[in-house]
Amino acid sequence: MNDKFVKVLPEIKLAVDTGKPVVALESTVIAHGLPRPQNLDTARRLQSVVRSQGAVPATIAIMDGQVKIGLDDDELEMLANADHVVKVSRRDFANVVGRGLTGATTVSGTIIAASWAGIRVMATGGIGGVHRGEEPDVSADLPEIARTPMMVVCSGAKSILDLSATLEWLETHGVPVVGYGVDDLPAFYARSSGLPLEVRADTPTSVADLWDIHTDLGMTGGMVVTVPPPEKEALSGSDIQSAIDRAQDQAVADGVRGKHITPYLLEKVKEFTEGASLRVNIALLENNALIASMISHEIANSRT
Repeated sequence: MNDKFVKVLPEIKLAVDTGKPVVALESTVIAHGLPRPQNLDTARRLQSVVRSQGAVPATIAIMDGQVKIGLDDDELEMLANADHVVKVSRRDFANVVGRGLTGATTVSGTIIAASWAGIRVMATGGIGGVHRGEEPDVSADLPEIARTPMMVVCSGAKSILDLSATLEWLETHGVPVVGYGVDDLPAFYARSSGLPLEVRADTPTSVADLWDIHTDLGMTGGMVVTVPPPEKEALSGSDIQSAIDRAQDQAVADGVRGKHITPYLLEKVKEFTEGASLRVNIALLENNALIASMISHEIANSRT
């Protein structure tokens, strides 16, 4: 890590150096994933949720060409209200840093930057995955999780993706996928995809134990811990599938493809569910941050 390009918030550096729990948070959800003003409100709540469990939040972004591992409230507000923010995964760091741009890190970008600072747990809404359709399109999130020792706490992959193919990709590349209190892979907006998981863990302590064994065995890749969305806000599988099917048909009619397809589909799903998908998204983000903080605390305790 080059200090010229990367700045770690002193609170986070101290926490890592002293073995205190830290949870990394992505910033794409702030700049691209949620509408204003919910994006800033949610970003602040996520940091508050992490602190409520005695952990330190590390929201990661690139601000004017500098990778910031940890954003203060002013920086959160700037990012939430900025236009033309670049989405940053592995391929984008040099360009965004070199040109002095502002960028929001995806799951993959957050994993990279968090690992530079020695952080090992991150929370997000849903990871990227294998897209539906005949054209091979695999999110950069997946290979990053497979190569980097990071626990990613999420609600599975976004429901607009091919969940079965995504689970198969993770299995093939040796990434453990753990169901937190569930036997099936959550489907982001819905509590179950119907796809069975091999591993279940019911408490933060049991997840921390799995992680400790994973790392003590010298496994170099990460682990995905999947948490279903809160039952009160979760949508039924049939309702969300109907909205996704309509969104995909509309995308074909409008000729939307490539990197534009995911935000387009998510926006259409929100429209077709009359805003219910947005409420689920915010609820699961907060819940995942809570669970990740509890796990991070257990990992820190096991290392002392």
